[in-house]
Amino acid sequence: MAQTCIHWFRKGLRLHDNPALLAALRDSKEIYPVFILEPHLHNSTKVGINRWRFLIGALSDLDCSLKKLNSRLFVVRGKPEDVFPKLFIKWKITKLTYEYDSEPYSLSRDQSVTTLAKEHGVEVIYKVSHTLYDIDRIIEENNGKAPLTYNRMQAVVKTLGPPKRPIPPPTMENMTGVKTPYSKNHEEEYGIPQLDELGHDVTGLGEELFPGGEQEALRRLEEHMSRTGWVCSFEKPQTSPNSLCPSTTVLSPYLTFGCLSARNFWWKLTEVYKGKKHSDPPVSLHGQLLWREFFYTASVGIPNFDKMEGNPVCTQVDWDTNPDYLAAWKEARTGFPFIDAIMTQLRQEGWIHHLARHAVACFLTRGDLWINWEEGQKVFEELLLDGDWALNAGNWQWLSASTFFHQFFRVYSPVAFGKKTDKNGDYIKKYLPLLKKFPAQYIYEPWKAPRSIQQAAGCIVGKDYPHPIVQHEVISKKNIQRMKLAYAKRSTNPTESPSKKQGQKRKSTTVVDMLRKKGKSA
Repeated sequence: MAQTCIHWFRKGLRLHDNPALLAALRDSKEIYPVFILEPHLHNSTKVGINRWRFLIGALSDLDCSLKKLNSRLFVVRGKPEDVFPKLFIKWKITKLTYEYDSEPYSLSRDQSVTTLAKEHGVEVIYKVSHTLYDIDRIIEENNGKAPLTYNRMQAVVKTLGPPKRPIPPPTMENMTGVKTPYSKNHEEEYGIPQLDELGHDVTGLGEELFPGGEQEALRRLEEHMSRTGWVCSFEKPQTSPNSLCPSTTVLSPYLTFGCLSARNFWWKLTEVYKGKKHSDPPVSLHGQLLWREFFYTASVGIPNFDKMEGNPVCTQVDWDTNPDYLAAWKEARTGFPFIDAIMTQLRQEGWIHHLARHAVACFLTRGDLWINWEEGQKVFEELLLDGDWALNAGNWQWLSASTFFHQFFRVYSPVAFGKKTDKNGDYIKKYLPLLKKFPAQYIYEPWKAPRSIQQAAGCIVGKDYPHPIVQHEVISKKNIQRMKLAYAKRSTNPTESPSKKQGQKRKSTTVVDMLRKKGKSA
């Protein structure tokens, strides 16, 4: 019997490598592509303006692609549990398809929607395509546990073989006998909202450096893949955190929103690597995709992964509560130009280099301000275009030396680290123009400049730009001792994750040697 189907877009905002979408078209006479603006996910607390703009761009691009297939995107607002029963009845739905999402909130929501669908006689089909592998399969292969070291992760996926190849996007041939009924007032009823409609003030919004959408993702992918020498020699730690133009691919936002399939990226890289000498994981581009998989797997296998308390592998630390410090960090008012320039770029553009993230995360947590990594996680979730629940939580635990990485005595200097790749402070001058007239000698430490130089630069420290909120040399040493105490209280083995079934304990290779490659040193 020909079905009437809703394909529910959430992440996976693309037509290529979308097996759930193809499942929607199979044996169907009508298809309704739906995106739901959910109050839990799409609100001003969790989603900053740059992220909203990216999402709207991705939805517009998706609608454009669907139009070419004589279909349209239906944007609906509300809780999925409230929305779907109405749509099931209104459109006489018999089938619902979606891409599998491993986040705890999503799993709970999808279970509720599945129950409702069954009550309405609607068949539910989901497919795995947001990650390279089926995450549950990785955990199963590792004796029911999430691997807690990258080396172990590599060993596990090696036994699984390469990821599945991506499937092509649907064509008009796939649409034969399938139609999308939509009315003349489609835009009023189901149109994509604009930023001002969502209550955002767009007056101060800067240039959109990374437009959302599948077409832009594929264009950028092809552009990077054509640079074969660069792709083959890519090593993440050798890229610069403070270059004036990105020194990496900036494909992460497109992977987060699913405008680009990770499997597509993987196999495009495989084609470029073929027959050539190339870098290897963890530092290569394949290695970056495996890092993504590593944190996704950890997030599924470890309870309360985005929290310190109740997280069985996370070191319990007596972090301070200091709203003033947190606000200064978030608002680029720490008095350390390198840190403030990074936080300014983050707010303006929605993206910062991975090593820049290292610097500001270490500064907020174990390095200087001694504030819980969960607070930084919230800020990154709001401001980063590629704010991804699993990667965000995993990286904050890593950089605060709470989980995965345990060399807490290696601290990023908020002065020396930036100087390594930008002696003249051009990056600081770009994002903190107030300091642009300071000579290179003082640009990272303007408080050390004589008063006459500050006056000549037109910026008096303490008046026009803040004094440093901490003394790094003093506080970082104190914090290392505090971290030492937190580690002394730990009772469990940090290389073991919880298991659903009894398995023999494995001795895993630690991340120490790999970290040297990854460029964690200050």
